[in-house]
Amino acid sequence: MKFALMKWSALPVTVLLAGSVAMAQDQPAPSPQQPAPAQSGSSATAATPATPATTATPAAKPKPTVEQRKENQQDRIAQGVKSGQLTAGETANLETKEAAINGETKADRAANGGKLTAAEKKQINGQQNQVSKQIYKDKHNANTQHYGNNKVDKRRENQQDRIAQGVKSGQLTAGETAKLENQQKGINQQVAADRKADGGALTASEKKQVNHEQNAASKNIYHKKHNAKTQPQAQPKP
Repeated sequence: MKFALMKWSALPVTVLLAGSVAMAQDQPAPSPQQPAPAQSGSSATAATPATPATTATPAAKPKPTVEQRKENQQDRIAQGVKSGQLTAGETANLETKEAAINGETKADRAANGGKLTAAEKKQINGQQNQVSKQIYKDKHNANTQHYGNNKVDKRRENQQDRIAQGVKSGQLTAGETAKLENQQKGINQQVAADRKADGGALTASEKKQVNHEQNAASKNIYHKKHNAKTQPQAQPKP
């Protein structure tokens, strides 16, 4: 009887322990413990691995378009005319070549619905490379446009400045510039020959004749700068 009493007394304890185990198994898993913050000091610094610095790779510069290349060449020519590095004859020769490339480009586009094929772009770029070398050579050779301190040379310089401005602004096409510079080349050659024949000076009648020819050239410059023909300026792509 005593044994049975002890047996029944132990039963509630056993049930209680079993319930505690079951409740413990139903609880959510504890979150992983967060690492303790690093202590200040040399030991904590040494324990932290250094992150390698990453260097951004610069983006490749896009190649200039056909129009941008053409405009760049014209800007270089205009600067050479303005500075006197290019003579009228050199400028006329360069602009004749530019006019030929422009004519070829226009014809190619007309034949292809307004576009250029990859082969045509490559060909035009090769031609512009040759002109680019010629521009550099002409701007750095011994031939320069010299102007004296007299009315005739001041007039010549003024005409060249007007032409350079027209080239830079796009008011003058390559073909128009070539014609204007050929006109100036003829006047310059006439002045040089007259001065050589007269010991470096010009007679009154020669000055009058040169001034008359420059008047005609001046009207020609104005007309070509204000007609419907313009050098298309390259527009940046959106």
